[in-house]
Amino acid sequence: MEPRLARRVLPSPRLVTAALALSFAAIPSAGQPQTIPDEPAALFEVEVDLVMLNIAVTDQRGRYIRGLRPEDFRITEDGIQQSIASFGEGSEAPRRLAQTEVRAVGVKPDEAPELALSADIRDQLVGTNVFVLFDTSNFMYRSLVYAEDAIADFIRGLDQADSVAVYSFSRNLTRQASLSGEHDGALRGLRRSVAGDETALYNCLLLTLRDAAKVSGRKVIIVFSNGPDNASAVSPDDVGAIAEDEGVPIYVISTRELNRDRISSNAFRRITARTGGKAYFAKTWQRQSEAFVEIREELASSYTVTYYPQVNPNRGWRNIQVELTGADQQRYRVRTRAGYRPKL
Repeated sequence: MEPRLARRVLPSPRLVTAALALSFAAIPSAGQPQTIPDEPAALFEVEVDLVMLNIAVTDQRGRYIRGLRPEDFRITEDGIQQSIASFGEGSEAPRRLAQTEVRAVGVKPDEAPELALSADIRDQLVGTNVFVLFDTSNFMYRSLVYAEDAIADFIRGLDQADSVAVYSFSRNLTRQASLSGEHDGALRGLRRSVAGDETALYNCLLLTLRDAAKVSGRKVIIVFSNGPDNASAVSPDDVGAIAEDEGVPIYVISTRELNRDRISSNAFRRITARTGGKAYFAKTWQRQSEAFVEIREELASSYTVTYYPQVNPNRGWRNIQVELTGADQQRYRVRTRAGYRPKL
């Protein structure tokens, strides 16, 4: 959920598990039991989140539908209808901002402050922060140059408002180019990639998510993968859950045939579906280029919608449902993340 207001971040159990698996936190040695003195009752602060959704709308042929308006969307969270705070299409600045009443748990409706999006938050929603995660494991040795060409074409075609980072991975993650609106730097970083050894995709995807989580605004991760993960310490489902909670859509372009590696294929499908992204299985370099073109088109055609959640006692998984309201729009398909877990 981005941006955050008055947030004290407490890591989720999934993130803690993943962090321990990658040795992100040191574990102290066991000592003698300690007596914890009595403490006064804890004081819980009220925290308000602005939930951001990236929404792709397509017809039955997969063509993107553009030109929809805020009133064409109905958003519910656990069945509770939400009021749209901002609405934007593609890389444009968000429009039709609403004075949204924020009702947080523990705050009476008549005491809830009226909040609107500030200018700095609106600026953060212009363009997309694109993280490209490029497989340079030993599986990529023969096709590295073709993959680099497809990624380079993708970067050149991005909107000028978009920022891009290029990471490569095999057993370890290499940040070839940090997130920047200067696309030529990303291209130079891409060309510095070299083939490595075994594949630790989900380890490196988790590290990329940690970087993306530090950035405000709209963001996506695009994974170019060739071969199964054979060196990660974290599971794809745990990584997918973290991406879901952070609101980061994941797109995967796999160079392996759909039925050749069912374990990886199913994992890619689960991760992309739950985050609102999409999986592509593209064996040839022509199909890989087409997949990048389609992703770029989706970034330019999807809608960015934000809302402040209405009062909801549920502190666990919150289900998000997005529907189109027009009778002639029922034939369209809507794709976004399925929900999130609020951070306490």
